[in-house]
Amino acid sequence: MNYLIDIFLIAISAALINNFVLHYFVGICPFIGVSRNIDIAFGMGCAVTFVMAIAAFISWVVTTFILIPGAPVTTFIAGIFLPAEQAKAVDLTILSYIVYIFAIASSVQFVEMYVRKFFPPLYKSFGVFLPLITTNCAILFACLMIMSKVVVDNPAEAWDIGRALVLAIFGGVGFTIAIVIMAGIREELDMCDVPKPFQGAAITLVTAGILAMGFMGFTGVDSGLRKALMPKPVQQASITPVKPDDAGPSLTLAHKLVIPQQEQNDK
Repeated sequence: MNYLIDIFLIAISAALINNFVLHYFVGICPFIGVSRNIDIAFGMGCAVTFVMAIAAFISWVVTTFILIPGAPVTTFIAGIFLPAEQAKAVDLTILSYIVYIFAIASSVQFVEMYVRKFFPPLYKSFGVFLPLITTNCAILFACLMIMSKVVVDNPAEAWDIGRALVLAIFGGVGFTIAIVIMAGIREELDMCDVPKPFQGAAITLVTAGILAMGFMGFTGVDSGLRKALMPKPVQQASITPVKPDDAGPSLTLAHKLVIPQQEQNDK
């Protein structure tokens, strides 16, 4: 039950409360460049979500089994050349950036080939922004956040593959929500009389700031949901034993009151 609650809270937090674009301000390049049309923005959001999920899966597997100290693959290979204790202490997390960038680049290539083959109009509408998903810092940010939850002092608190995938998928969903909302607003702004100094990227950034302030209204929802969903601990009532000395005076008084009454009844 607690695991399902954690999964639910991670999903809500990644999509709305701690939105990658409007809370951490990562992935701004496609957010500004591909948010002129709702259909194109939705396609870009789906592509980013797919790439983020694949990159998160690869990064979690590589981090868990290769990069962190005591990883099984690294320990096995290092154990051939080093003693067992030194092999377990080998730390390759310094290579995390390089590994994650390679994972993201390979995922983007797969998505680009798929979209080019099955959705040619969408591929043309993306233009240069589809290859730029490789440099989308929102995807790299998701991989680094997963690494921070895997590389912990207590192994029992390390995230499993389920939590990592939920963070990546719903982080992409939050990106899609933000870019689609922005695309809808920008379509309306095209029909408005925007002052010349604010035309173009200026009014877009102002709108993004207002959206970010709106999403700040979700702050604290995760903690409230956790308190509402987590079972409350049952408080056991403490029973204080009564000592015989404490009960002595009352029993003596009762004895003095009852015995004379019995004697009078006997008479």
